[in-house]
Amino acid sequence: MQSIVWISGATAGIGWGLARTVPWPGARVISLSRRVHPDLETVQFDLTRPVSYVAVQRHFEHELRQFQGERAIFFHNAYYPSVPGFVGETDSSEYAKALQANAVAPLILGEMFLRAVGPGYESGLVLMSSAAARHPFEGNAAYCAAKAGVEMWVRVVRRELKRRGRNTWVVAVRPGFVDTPTTRLAAEQPPDTYPVGPQIKQQLETGNGVLTPEQAGRDIWAGLPPKTDASVLLFGQMVYENEPDRH
Repeated sequence: MQSIVWISGATAGIGWGLARTVPWPGARVISLSRRVHPDLETVQFDLTRPVSYVAVQRHFEHELRQFQGERAIFFHNAYYPSVPGFVGETDSSEYAKALQANAVAPLILGEMFLRAVGPGYESGLVLMSSAAARHPFEGNAAYCAAKAGVEMWVRVVRRELKRRGRNTWVVAVRPGFVDTPTTRLAAEQPPDTYPVGPQIKQQLETGNGVLTPEQAGRDIWAGLPPKTDASVLLFGQMVYENEPDRH
């Protein structure tokens, strides 16, 4: 076995596309998800239940303790698709689940992987980000904060690894506009609770800059390992109007 790849959320959307386009022949691809993947080896866990993360930690440790392959990659893509809504108006339990799953879980799981990898082979950690890290989407405050936090965590951790002389690469990825079930669900949300919803729907209808999960997967893998010193890799395009923080 030359390569081992973990992909969280590989049962649908971008994770599914990533799993189908892993560029290394014969790679052992493992799905980390709540549901059992129909085709891949699966380690089950639930983003909203921290106690379940132990299964992932033990798997990392077991597989990497005496790993003799060429590379070990962890791509954290999974997230909890809470229904958009304004802060103070949404269900409080769902709000708490979204924060745990999307803001806290990536940092815990990423740390577990970095703690488990060793020298002697290529190792890399990819955390999925979003344009939401930069754009203040009303109705999605928790998600925006989570993605901004993920990107800052990556920036800090990259510096820490460099200071310690470790060669594991870490990067965040903004995949662009990808046609997934979650994207289509967001497009149907009421404008009074998710004002950007109509623009998402329009972009889906026009197809302007819209990627399939497999296209997104191929693009992302082609950019790895990072060929520059950037902490965040940008792919595709997203079109939003009246965004003062746009760059």
